[in-house]
Amino acid sequence: MRQYVVDELRKGELDRVKQYLEKQCEPGGVDRLYWLEIPDDLLSDIQIDHRDCRPFCIGIEVTDDSVVFEMLIRSRQKLRCSCIAYASEQQRQFILNFADRLVKETEIGS
Repeated sequence: MRQYVVDELRKGELDRVKQYLEKQCEPGGVDRLYWLEIPDDLLSDIQIDHRDCRPFCIGIEVTDDSVVFEMLIRSRQKLRCSCIAYASEQQRQFILNFADRLVKETEIGS
């Protein structure tokens, strides 16, 4: 699995990360899992065509000492479909920008 990981977080940082994700993302239905929706203008052609597979999201998991951003664009409606794929360059940049904002706004490492 391709992922971007921010690790070696302290408890206070993890608490701030969880609060941030609760405001910015949708809960994943499992403790410490969140969904970040990919904007429509960043979807691939096949993802645009697969309207019944929307919304498209990435999973973000908060572990005991890290936050993990998946680089797999998933359908929230189907587990398997040809529209589910690793992030394109633009999608990857969107995910990394979100991760950078999270780090900055939650003051990780400060």
